[in-house]
Amino acid sequence: MPMSMTEIERALRQLRLSGMRATLDARSLQATQGEFSFLDAFSSLLQDELDRRRSRQIERAFMLSGLPERKALVDFDWPFNPKVPKKECLELIALRFLRHGEDALLIGSPGTGKSHVAMSVAHAAILAGHRVVYREAHEIFPELHQATQLGARAKLMRLFTECDLLILDDLFLRKLPVDAPDELQEIILNRYKRKKSTLVTTNRIADDWGKLLGDTVCAATILDRLMHRGNMLRFEGKSYRLKEAAARLAREKQTV
Repeated sequence: MPMSMTEIERALRQLRLSGMRATLDARSLQATQGEFSFLDAFSSLLQDELDRRRSRQIERAFMLSGLPERKALVDFDWPFNPKVPKKECLELIALRFLRHGEDALLIGSPGTGKSHVAMSVAHAAILAGHRVVYREAHEIFPELHQATQLGARAKLMRLFTECDLLILDDLFLRKLPVDAPDELQEIILNRYKRKKSTLVTTNRIADDWGKLLGDTVCAATILDRLMHRGNMLRFEGKSYRLKEAAARLAREKQTV
């Protein structure tokens, strides 16, 4: 005996086929009105389920990544800073470096778009199905310290070393703790061995890293691994943040 619509919906709920359940009425109507054959309607229902699952996977991946914003290079103001390496940034977005286990180091003045590019790369990588972890660089060390206190350091370190793409944004923006050189070196070395891609943004040139880390040997080791299979992009120009602040002040004056 054929199942009623209520019974079909109940069965879909039990099978956790929420994508099919959400469009069941619409697909049924299309079939009964002759717009779809049975196979067309059924294949559409299957695609609805696949789309719903894909959407949920992407949302979960974004949530787990720690990415604070979903940015895209379509929003990037290239004419404002003509010296920003547009071609190289677009190459990063194409994710070839990620597929080949390469790294990327984005160095330049504050406000020139390094974080925007890094977040755009993370966004593209997540949509492509890669496991991404994004952190402002200074956040990693207290996070590791807390995990150590809770007996979960190994688990957290696996997350940092085994994800497809690790983004450390604004390295050296804040003073690092004394144990930072060893922990950063451990992460970079483990990722290098696994051929996992790391993207680092920083305002500080490579020659300053030894002094900033307080350990020239660690700094040399980290840079050696990052640059062996790495892409260095230099960002020069004016600050987007100052431009936006000036525009905001101008708007506020107009409303007074």
